Amino acid sequence: MKVAIAGAGAVGRAIARELLLNEHEVTLVEKAPGHIDEAAVPGASWVHADACELDDLERIALQTFDVMVAATGDDKANLVVSLLATTEFAVSRVVARVNDPRNEWLFNEDWGVDVAVSTPRMLASLVEEAVTVGDLVRLMTFRQGQANLVELTLPDDTPLAGKAVRRLQLPRDVALVAIIRGKRVIVPQSDDALEGGDELVFIAPEDVEDELHRAMKVPV
Repeated sequence: MKVAIAGAGAVGRAIARELLLNEHEVTLVEKAPGHIDEAAVPGASWVHADACELDDLERIALQTFDVMVAATGDDKANLVVSLLATTEFAVSRVVARVNDPRNEWLFNEDWGVDVAVSTPRMLASLVEEAVTVGDLVRLMTFRQGQANLVELTLPDDTPLAGKAVRRLQLPRDVALVAIIRGKRVIVPQSDDALEGGDELVFIAPEDVEDELHRAMKVPV
């Protein structure tokens, strides 16, 4: 996969290193000459360019990339990068960093964003996930389809204990994608039985989250 990352600060470099470990082709796009340090991310291509400028994006042939990651420390810049990547270069996947959670509402398909990643919100969600039992915790939003990655930890005395996955009466368009049980990550099969303390990870549209919450609180 060919990935362009706008912004070669600490976040952009960290993303690049992870992608390189997974054998993807990575190009870092940075407008500040002082931030360009090829030795910091061996294996990545570096381009001195402004990812908010159409001419610079044409110069790096952004239309040939599979993914654009807008990872600068400026939310306005990340929105512009996302919009240009989608509307001018038809990049199939755009992931954008949200620095200020108050701006998160802007990071949607209108600005060309497929996935918005808010570090403060994600950290808060992980704290909630660690201490909350029986309630849905939203971990991430997939803007293009208006779906969320949500987690629910079953209480030890859940009436769902012993029930097979196939017997769950999930709302429309909801998918159970993982069961986390202790140190195990289980890809759920229809005959797998739930246990108290299980962490259930779903992909669900926002408008059925309340219905999903109710379904996971009653016996089936």
